[in-house]
Amino acid sequence: MIVGIGVDLVDIPRFERTISRTPRLLERLFSPKERLLKPHSLAARYAAKEALIKALGGSDGLHWTEIEIASEPSGRPLFSLTGSTAAVVAARGITTLHLSMSHDAGLATAYVVAESAPTPEESA
Repeated sequence: MIVGIGVDLVDIPRFERTISRTPRLLERLFSPKERLLKPHSLAARYAAKEALIKALGGSDGLHWTEIEIASEPSGRPLFSLTGSTAAVVAARGITTLHLSMSHDAGLATAYVVAESAPTPEESA
């Protein structure tokens, strides 16, 4: 059952300027692996994290660096959640997160769908 949807759009040049002015944001927003990526990829990951927060209905208990965007061998993006963030998402009954990201024409976007397992009443 879908329990939340989130979408976010990031202006890549503006994102790059912000990171240039405040480089410590990289440490606050991204995992060590993510910090190695190019700015347009970071902007898409920032959008994905924002979209996730929207799909979950808020950021209580979530930590940006515990939300990493990884890829399947096919290239399909997926969330890799760790620490208390993974526990909070599980406690909210979220069993599946779907993620789509894109960047083009100076914009990065992400769309997230959060699902929970159907209850016995919904399955019947």
